[in-house]
Amino acid sequence: MAHEIHKSTVRRKLAARREPYWAAPLASSRYIGFRKIGDERGSWIARARMESGPQQYRALGSQSDTFDYEAACMAAREWFTSLDAGVVDSRLYTLEDACKAYVEDRRLEKGENTAADAEWRFKRSIYGTAFGTTPLPRLRTAALKVWREDLKLTRSGANRMMATLRAALNLAVENRRAPANLAQEWRSVKQYKGADGRREIYLDREQRRALLLAASGAIRDLIEAALVTGARPGELASAARSAFDSRTRTLALRGKTGSRTIPLSHAAVTLFDRLSKSKLPTAPLLSRDDGKPWIRAEWTEGVRLAADAVGQQDATKLPLGTCLYSCRHSYITQAILDGLTTLDVARLTGTSLTMIDKHYGHLAETGTDRLTRVQML
Repeated sequence: MAHEIHKSTVRRKLAARREPYWAAPLASSRYIGFRKIGDERGSWIARARMESGPQQYRALGSQSDTFDYEAACMAAREWFTSLDAGVVDSRLYTLEDACKAYVEDRRLEKGENTAADAEWRFKRSIYGTAFGTTPLPRLRTAALKVWREDLKLTRSGANRMMATLRAALNLAVENRRAPANLAQEWRSVKQYKGADGRREIYLDREQRRALLLAASGAIRDLIEAALVTGARPGELASAARSAFDSRTRTLALRGKTGSRTIPLSHAAVTLFDRLSKSKLPTAPLLSRDDGKPWIRAEWTEGVRLAADAVGQQDATKLPLGTCLYSCRHSYITQAILDGLTTLDVARLTGTSLTMIDKHYGHLAETGTDRLTRVQML
């Protein structure tokens, strides 16, 4: 027997009982019911009969002014869609669960560094937060935008954080932990355009020295190495002790553009002489304080803490978003300002001449500048 539970007057007159009062089917083998708990209390429940196996039930929530019959029907239809798509029951599968599953997937597919980077991002923004307890079926675009804004990051930093979360949510859909139509909620959160500002942060000499003074231990060594070589952070982190040759005063690096061997300044040689003492050839040239290899998440946090501390120690202020890559940009900028040719800088930093000219060519001396130093008379 179908009950007119869509009418509040009918629901008030129903007797309290454990068995729900079922309405007419919403669709074939799909039902919504109302469980009367007390004179003024009740809850909504959905029921679905599958082609095989027992019927499935889903508690939708307590009746309230905001969760009325229409809202309960909407929630029931979302669940029915998930069932038809083969989605595993996800009512208790939260955003934090999805993030943790993604970290483990990255660990298996890409290795510890990639997993640690994702985990660091989620620890900073998802784990242990009210937002992290959001069940995936209830995740909405508006909430994602509020979360991103509350991060208080630069636009490039917010883009990277959102990209990692989006990947975790897409994996949840692939694993049938969320219905495919739910992906529209995070697809609607568009990346900020023109937000990659890593090359725009230049630290002058005073700021570079302040950053070093604010750091200590292994993170200070890594910052100094980036400042005196202009190498990419990943190149320095992956360099073995054998990469440094004190006799030829060179450092062999392997990065995304291949391998190269660069000459070192006196300051760089002094630094690497100290760091290479008593290390086996295969040991990391630059390691954490505990001797283990660096991972990106840890050096990112270390540089951020040092940059934040600068303003507390003296009047020097570092630009928002200062990171280890800023040291590379500062090296390239300073080298060109001090007279190195763009070709020399391209070879030293493992970047194409085209890219150097595109981003830094405006800093190079013109032919007229050089001609003024030619004293003919």
